[in-house]
Amino acid sequence: QVQLVESGGGLVQPGGSVRLSCAASGFVLDYYAIGWFRQAPGKEREGISCISYTDGRTYYLDSVKGRFTVSKDNAKNMFYLQMNSLKPEDTAVYYCATGFLYGNRLKLDSNAYDWWGCGTQVTVSS
Repeated sequence: QVQLVESGGGLVQPGGSVRLSCAASGFVLDYYAIGWFRQAPGKEREGISCISYTDGRTYYLDSVKGRFTVSKDNAKNMFYLQMNSLKPEDTAVYYCATGFLYGNRLKLDSNAYDWWGCGTQVTVSS
């Protein structure tokens, strides 16, 4: 059974940092991508970053480049999203997801991801 579980969210002050974790289990991740998405109240879900399980290539939404870093630990089947210089507009529920890398192309399109975690809340506020 495929399972993704996020952790690490919480309340953080503007300018602060937080690291989200995603634990994956139940399947072999070769040729899959792990994506990070977020959904703020009243807004659509948006893809913010993804990483190839096989070769570690990464891709970022422009608005988080230089602030967020995605990484992985294949041995543990763990994936991370380090978020620095957080802003109030980063407040959202954050999700990890996984999907097969068709054409070996990294995408931030939620339709490219088949399995999702339940999300973890990140609130940026003073």
